[in-house]
Amino acid sequence: KSDMQSENVMSRLVQGDVGSGKTIIAFLALLLSALNGYQGALMAPTEVLAVQHYENISEMLEKYKIPLQAELLTGSMTMSQKKKAYARIESGEAAIIIGTHALIQEKVLYRNLALVVTDEQHRFGVRQRETLAQKGKTPHILVMSATPIPRTLAIILYGDLDISIINEMPKNRLPIKNCVVNTEYREKAYRFMRKQVLEGRQCYVICPMVEESEMIEAENVLDYTKLLREKLPAGITVEYLHGKMKGKEKNQIMERFAFGEIQVLVSTTVVEVGVNVPNATVMMIENAERFGLAQLHQLRGRVGHQSYCIMVNCSDQDGTQERLDILNRSNDGFYIASEDLKLRGPGDFFGLRQSGDMEFKIADIFTDANLLKTVSEEVNRILER
Repeated sequence: KSDMQSENVMSRLVQGDVGSGKTIIAFLALLLSALNGYQGALMAPTEVLAVQHYENISEMLEKYKIPLQAELLTGSMTMSQKKKAYARIESGEAAIIIGTHALIQEKVLYRNLALVVTDEQHRFGVRQRETLAQKGKTPHILVMSATPIPRTLAIILYGDLDISIINEMPKNRLPIKNCVVNTEYREKAYRFMRKQVLEGRQCYVICPMVEESEMIEAENVLDYTKLLREKLPAGITVEYLHGKMKGKEKNQIMERFAFGEIQVLVSTTVVEVGVNVPNATVMMIENAERFGLAQLHQLRGRVGHQSYCIMVNCSDQDGTQERLDILNRSNDGFYIASEDLKLRGPGDFFGLRQSGDMEFKIADIFTDANLLKTVSEEVNRILER
């Protein structure tokens, strides 16, 4: 708030675990700009997520009798729907605009855009974020990320942004119960899932592969869906979701899951990017050893209520169990990310390697973490002066 009310333009990154309440902060910022007579826009990486944000904010505006109009703009809307939305955005009647990449198309003209929020910012290119910012004169920028990047790393990667971290959960959130098991535990896991579904809950199963591969021994979504349909009672609907499906199909499946029509969803990591299904209480991750710790942590954040995360370790390699145990010990995304980084090494920021030793010329990201932070603070001081 103080950023937005100062004479400078805000550029701030808000980091927080899945479920820590980043969305509500974005809503409050959007309200602040809208109640002062300006427009605010929120860009989400997927249509399902954009619709979810739109419904949430519309509900709040109604509930608290706030006289503002929210507008949704996505690629799959019909031409006439889009035209009506464009008109309301250009006239300023729509104070809060929520959408996907559709927000940055040439046809969209804003009346007085003063705040731009990008959700799950790493899913957008730098240019896309800039294009949205250029739709206003010099709007405030709020960037949100649930990817827990250790602070020192964030300072290097996002040197142009101020960084805020939400490092606690809302009071009533129950911590996830975790277990790392081997393949012998599967039958027991299926029984547990059945019990949860009969109690009215939903489950996710995550597999690393879409279909069977001759090269890689790992569970795949298509065969696993068949297997679960045989293992679970006939009344339980099991569907699959993966990145090769058409956008429309993906949206339909996610919507049906969100509305509770699908009880068990077998998916690749495409679900990692935020759809909120609070009724899902079980997350079973096959071949857990194939995922990065930070990614596993993101995935398990997708379950609500008192929830359970079952990580199936299919590998007998040394160190695998020890790595997965880090997730057993902690539900703190920032701790997990820094442990993950220690184990894997960060790879290249600008190249193609995803892990390994980092070729810094002078400093080292771990041993010199505090020094990097000091340098960053000094730079800011010099700039201010």
